[in-house]
Amino acid sequence: MFETLAAKLELAIRRIRSRGRLSAADVDEALREVRLALLEADVNFKVVKDFIARVREKAVGEATLTHLMPDQQVIKIVYDELAALMGGQRANLQFSPSPPSSFMLVGLQGAGKTTTAGKLAALLKREGRLPLLAATDVRRPAAIKQLRVIAEKVGAACFDLGENAEPVAVAAAAQRYARGHGLDPVLLDTGGRLHIDDELMSELERMKAAVRPQEVLLVADAMMGQDAVAVARTFHERLGLSGAVLTKLEGDARGGAALSIRAVAGCPIKFVGVGERLEALEPFYPERMASRILGMGDVLTLVERAERAISEDEARALEQKIRADAFTLQDFVDQMKQVRRMGPLDQMVDMVPGLSRLKQKGGLEVDERLLSRFEAIVSSMTPEERARPAIIDGSRRRRIAAGSGTAVQDVNRVLKQYEGARQMLRQMRGGTAFPRKGRV
Repeated sequence: MFETLAAKLELAIRRIRSRGRLSAADVDEALREVRLALLEADVNFKVVKDFIARVREKAVGEATLTHLMPDQQVIKIVYDELAALMGGQRANLQFSPSPPSSFMLVGLQGAGKTTTAGKLAALLKREGRLPLLAATDVRRPAAIKQLRVIAEKVGAACFDLGENAEPVAVAAAAQRYARGHGLDPVLLDTGGRLHIDDELMSELERMKAAVRPQEVLLVADAMMGQDAVAVARTFHERLGLSGAVLTKLEGDARGGAALSIRAVAGCPIKFVGVGERLEALEPFYPERMASRILGMGDVLTLVERAERAISEDEARALEQKIRADAFTLQDFVDQMKQVRRMGPLDQMVDMVPGLSRLKQKGGLEVDERLLSRFEAIVSSMTPEERARPAIIDGSRRRRIAAGSGTAVQDVNRVLKQYEGARQMLRQMRGGTAFPRKGRV
């Protein structure tokens, strides 16, 4: 996500790092590279023009901080303007004071509306709400069945009137059903087309008039780039969008849609899809995304993912094992599995300050297969070997390698990594991270 843009922005800013003080010529030279990087990232050309003008005005004006280095000055200004470009602050969902609230999910066919409805239901359930998924897409084959399956997976209620029902009638009936069963909000999975047509828009306009939704959310494929922005503009003109959900952002190395949609279409991004799992939907924070784009990480989102993936009981059990110096190879594998629940490794690397830049320069290899190989090796060990790795001699290592389909060198590497982790945990236990009884 944004890897190409981040690398080019970092290169542009690095060129002024050795300057003692920024002149207008220095700023123009750096901004030429920034302009090219944004255009190559498929950011709308008018958005780029306005963005560069604002950055230049601040970089050569009185607002520049004299106590910062030249590259730090530009980074701060670019960060502030990127965050402002994407909305500045988190745009929250709006709920009705008289439940149930209704959220219409609209967009073209193939953008991922049905899956996004399920992801949003899962997110709302984590917040303590009782969402109702309503199947108003009666034209696409198996759309209703797909929504039922997703609803069952996330543990949410699902409502439909069959494939012969009229979409607006389904939406109105879903509202009544939710009100009678104490469900809130109603997530309306609407129909789509391969392209915008007047029949589709008229149907959505009638639905909006009938249910008066608190949110009309456009679900757009981030991989479409400027096409997604054009779609957002058209939907906004006809329906008055309250926000957008960008899907497949984890596969978009350019990011033009995320950087353009607020300025061009006039609606904020409220959520982003960052994976295929039903838990892979995150609130969109402009300032955090700006930080990621500039290679400064996103620790807050990383912490939030960790809190979702690791329960309090699991964390407490791990702490007790570390205190007792009883951290085994099986515990090591269990911790890796918990890390994998947080999402793809390359995404987490991008959230750690400094690591994203190291990855861009080729100094850090992120390979999910290494974790799978690690698990296979430990799974090929006996319970006694996992508890007491010191007994694993040469013959045992050859057996483990054969059983896991790996080489002896791989087994040696796993044991070395485990021992390194144990040494680090011992240092934590002996220091201030896990103070012993009586220690202050």
